[in-house]
Amino acid sequence: MNYISVFCGSSSGNEDIFIKQATILGQTIAQQGYGIVYGGARVGLMGAVADGALSQGGEVIGVIPGFLQKKELEHKNLTRLHIVETMHQRKALMNELSDGVIALPGGYGTMEELFEMLTWAQLAIHKKPIGLLNIDGFYDPLIMMSQRMMEKGFLKEEYKSLLIEANTSELLLDRMNTFIPLKNEKWFEPANH
Repeated sequence: MNYISVFCGSSSGNEDIFIKQATILGQTIAQQGYGIVYGGARVGLMGAVADGALSQGGEVIGVIPGFLQKKELEHKNLTRLHIVETMHQRKALMNELSDGVIALPGGYGTMEELFEMLTWAQLAIHKKPIGLLNIDGFYDPLIMMSQRMMEKGFLKEEYKSLLIEANTSELLLDRMNTFIPLKNEKWFEPANH
């Protein structure tokens, strides 16, 4: 991995631990020599990740749609800022620029970004490690839900393993570095005729 896309909330949440851990993630990514690709905002967990990396001399690339830039949410001190037209273009460019993905706590937008990356991995569109920083058990219900999907036959065990989970930045990056992509290129099993 050279660059890691970070998906997270544009709000800070209602507990200090979220901002603190987002800052630590940015610092840790930079200290380990990776660049960050993220949504380009200066607010919420997004801003904390960027500020953490920048405080350690890290490279931070923002990708922001013009309509959000116009609302003055863009971070002014980034290494580089790409301005796109749509949320879809933002996600596509973030994927193109990165070699791995990490999701922190967030709302619907973060979930949508995480699940699209997981779906693309399941379909072998990419082979990047996808990490989940499970701050203070935030993602425990999601992990339980993926187990439920597997138990009920909607998710194969090998696809459940596409989601790499840890509760500290260092452990998550360690696990992502040892990720071995799935060898099975076929998503659908052949039909029995």
